[in-house]
Amino acid sequence: MRAVRRPEVRLPELTAYDGGELEVEGDYDGLEFADADWAGQSARGARFMDCAVRRCALNETVLGRARFIDSVLSGVRGVGTDLSQASLRDVEVSDARLGGTQLHGAVLERVVVRGGKIDFPNLRQAKLRDVAFEGCVLVEADFAGAQLERVTFDDCTLTRVDFSEARMKDVDLRGAAALDIARGIDRLSGAVISSAQLLDLAPAFAAQIGVRVE
Repeated sequence: MRAVRRPEVRLPELTAYDGGELEVEGDYDGLEFADADWAGQSARGARFMDCAVRRCALNETVLGRARFIDSVLSGVRGVGTDLSQASLRDVEVSDARLGGTQLHGAVLERVVVRGGKIDFPNLRQAKLRDVAFEGCVLVEADFAGAQLERVTFDDCTLTRVDFSEARMKDVDLRGAAALDIARGIDRLSGAVISSAQLLDLAPAFAAQIGVRVE
């Protein structure tokens, strides 16, 4: 197993953002967004570089194709946030409380997701490389068709996760506090699980190959 290459985010001295609503394809550099309400706003295609987004509300916020580079997202919350085809590189996400987040087709590289809870994240066809999930709860995460390379889930709770048609390489599931795979048990080639997890998943493995356990 090759180790995850973690981001090393070193933010410069930031300037508080007071520019009003976000802009489509906006360019944001060295800014701090704190306690802002972005509900219903659109920053599709925007670029956030060396930025901090703290405790912002992201209900139905459109960030499709946005790029987050060398940035921190802390305490963000919201339902229906659109991050489809977004790019996150060298990003730290902490204590997020999100539901129904659209990340399909997104690219995550050198990202840490620490703490918080994300319900029903859609990561279909996403590409994850050097991503570390730490101490977070993922409810019905959909990784169908996703590519996962050097991804870890330390002290995480994964409930009803979907790995259908996913492709894995150096994916470490051993640290997961709870691992409940709803679909895609046959796509774990390239992943590592613990012996205890193997016992927990045995019924699903048996069902996959048509073995009846009585």
